[in-house]
Amino acid sequence: MGSAKFQNNLMSLQANLLNFAYMLTSNRDDAYDLLQDTTLKALDNEDKYAENTNFKGWVFTIMRNIFINNYRRAGRAATIIDTTDNLYHLNLSQDSGLESPEGSYTAAEITEAIEDLAKEYSVPFKMHVQGYKYNEIADKMNLPLGTIKSRIFFARKKLQARFADYR
Repeated sequence: MGSAKFQNNLMSLQANLLNFAYMLTSNRDDAYDLLQDTTLKALDNEDKYAENTNFKGWVFTIMRNIFINNYRRAGRAATIIDTTDNLYHLNLSQDSGLESPEGSYTAAEITEAIEDLAKEYSVPFKMHVQGYKYNEIADKMNLPLGTIKSRIFFARKKLQARFADYR
């Protein structure tokens, strides 16, 4: 394909490419950046395009691959790698988001709240917190699986309601 014909074909696809880029990124500015990257990559690799193949498919594949590579690169950039001796940064306590220790619950408060629940709710909830699976709790309590799931759900809701004022 001649260079002029290649460029004309590429320019005729710009509107379709922009729509596809917007679908991928969901952001107008990112879509324009992706369109520009795709156009440059296609122009740089004009010699790799094989005659009598689907030009539109070739260009859309370039765009999709650029998007995927950028997405993966962003994911890797967000990963924190601790290279300090003894993994110092990983062992630092994390910010809880609470402004003061008074804003958090003590283990005693949480335990008291669980104990205040009716026994039919507290027993399966405590077992679930201890790591038992729903079916194991159902077997031990000789109750249907659905009953256990609903009791744990309602226990969780009651606890959330009790501690709602701390949010």
